[in-house]
Amino acid sequence: MIKRVICDDIIAALQKKRSKIVILYGPRQVGKTTLLNTIIDKIRYRTLMIDADDTQYTSVLSSQNISLLSGLVSGYDCLYIDEAQQIPNIGINLKLLYDHFPHLKIVVSGSSSFELANTIKEPLTGRTCTFYLYPVSGVELSESLNRFEINSKLAELLLYGSYPEILTIDNYEDKKAHLYELSQSYLYKDVLALEDIRYSDKLAKLLQLLAFQIGSQVSLSELGAQLGMSQETVRRYIDLLEKCFVIFKLSGFSRNLRKEVSKMDKLYFYDLGIRNAIINNFSPIQMRMDRGQLFENFLMVERLKRNAYTSYFTTTYFWRLYTGAELDYIEECNGQLYGFEFKFNQKQSRAPQSWLDTYSNASFECINCDNYLDFILLPSN
Repeated sequence: MIKRVICDDIIAALQKKRSKIVILYGPRQVGKTTLLNTIIDKIRYRTLMIDADDTQYTSVLSSQNISLLSGLVSGYDCLYIDEAQQIPNIGINLKLLYDHFPHLKIVVSGSSSFELANTIKEPLTGRTCTFYLYPVSGVELSESLNRFEINSKLAELLLYGSYPEILTIDNYEDKKAHLYELSQSYLYKDVLALEDIRYSDKLAKLLQLLAFQIGSQVSLSELGAQLGMSQETVRRYIDLLEKCFVIFKLSGFSRNLRKEVSKMDKLYFYDLGIRNAIINNFSPIQMRMDRGQLFENFLMVERLKRNAYTSYFTTTYFWRLYTGAELDYIEECNGQLYGFEFKFNQKQSRAPQSWLDTYSNASFECINCDNYLDFILLPSN
């Protein structure tokens, strides 16, 4: 059992005298239910556990009827609703439970931030404490593995990703089979449920195109032309894929609009195993032309997890000039700029002179296969 970083934080949130509603977002199959079951076992509250797919609870939890809600939670210390986005009007009903039963601890989870956020944001303003769970992070692996052991798994992580079940499967063919199943079924389930997607085949093709473009700026008009779709439809599909935790966006940094490219975004995958399954390529790292892209995506998502789990609040970008000078990644925190370049094979890389000239107080570091663990792990690890 891999201990998830946010486990203790969620327990602490629930053990407050007047705890807020705990919301846990994250992709399907990432371990949300396992984590919350572990937490419930630890806190030892008498807990009513509800699977939102079980229709016997749907009418009560969408009723806006205090008497019915009271009858449901009577005698319990804690209410846990899994996949809460399935329940109509869940937000207003959670508000009623929170306001009328102050002793009740409430935990809800959802695999779609879009649907769950839209239904609870306004009714529950000031009443929630939100957490995100991602595929297993390097920080979490470092709880049971040392740096040598994590580094020895780098090639495997670049190929098969870090979904919890994937990490427990030893056979590579079984890993591939599981990833193909995930990428072909779970990946679209939330997206197709959220909106009336007319062309699911084009959604699959869009994902393939994005998978080949990780680390590159994405042109919506070019994607639309390739898919026979409008630019606005492409934008909507990408937005849905983001909100279902399939991909995430990195925008361009600009303080000088005449020189700096900032209109097009870069897109990355939350899990490289899913990405490689989409393009049907699990060739060994040393044989791949895209190993630099894989390394960049790996560093991006691991840094995202690290920052989220440690509450390191920073704004992130890439940086590029029309002349071609660029940096893969920038963090802006408390007015300070930190620039990074990612190199899989190279030991060193110089900062672009234009970066140093334009932002004289900014830092620069080349992240490579020798020092990447310092970039994705905590200092104590």
